[in-house]
Amino acid sequence: MTRIRPWVLASRPRTLTAAAAPVLLGTGLAWGRGGFSAVPGLAALVGALLIQIGTNLANDYYDHVRGGDTEERVGPLRVTQTGLIPAAMVRNGAFLVLGLALLPGLYLVWVGGWPIFVIGSASLLFAVAYTGGPFPLAYYGLGDLFVFLFFGLVAVGGTVWVQARCFGPEVLLAGAGMGALDTAILVVNNLRDLETDARAGKRTMAVRLGHDGTKFELLFLAFLGFGAPLVGMIFYDWTSWVLLSFGAAIPLLGPARTIAGYAPGDDPGTLIPPLGGTARAAGLYGLLLGLGLALGSG
Repeated sequence: MTRIRPWVLASRPRTLTAAAAPVLLGTGLAWGRGGFSAVPGLAALVGALLIQIGTNLANDYYDHVRGGDTEERVGPLRVTQTGLIPAAMVRNGAFLVLGLALLPGLYLVWVGGWPIFVIGSASLLFAVAYTGGPFPLAYYGLGDLFVFLFFGLVAVGGTVWVQARCFGPEVLLAGAGMGALDTAILVVNNLRDLETDARAGKRTMAVRLGHDGTKFELLFLAFLGFGAPLVGMIFYDWTSWVLLSFGAAIPLLGPARTIAGYAPGDDPGTLIPPLGGTARAAGLYGLLLGLGLALGSG
């Protein structure tokens, strides 16, 4: 491997759609409300991507030191656990990237005021507290809730605010739909790691709910995500353009069949392709719903 390749692996580039999608959706909603502003939108995107990369590096480090990543784990390679990068370097890299996120963050605070300061500070704290600190959220079954909040309500709402200076129920509705799809990525990941997480003492929601309960959670998240555009059409002025978001269901068809047939004792590696499909669906959802909201403004 080159010196750069392990860092690329540690940044988990396939997860970056989860960070970009809420910004795309929020930008489309801001456009539809006549408040599109390119520079704050771009700054929000850069900040979201940096926070996601920093979170991934922090998770790589903290999951290793807490014993959450072992040789039994199935899935993308973890650079700390495998020794490709020394643990201290991964930790320092995480804080460096999160520090870089302060640059677009400070600009966004200047644009959006104290609400963005609160959002940004909480996002940086969550990036570390997800698997680090005295109360790692993911180890106590709170990861799903915080991904829903920060990758849904917070990310979409913050993006709309810095561009259109508006907030309200429809922003929360769009954020809930986006948060549901992004949370589904984590849930598929945790379903794959259910047995190894349980043995490592990592009490994710999947470990708490078991296989069948986790499948029900995924079904609920899908209904919430694809139900949000319909609710927006009924109660707000969303036009039929938002039905474009249903195109995001296409990448979920194969994963849904695989997950439905997955049972305890099956090879967890069979859930690696569904994880990628769910990530693609979440990215497509944010793009298409944001596009639908922007086109509907005309």
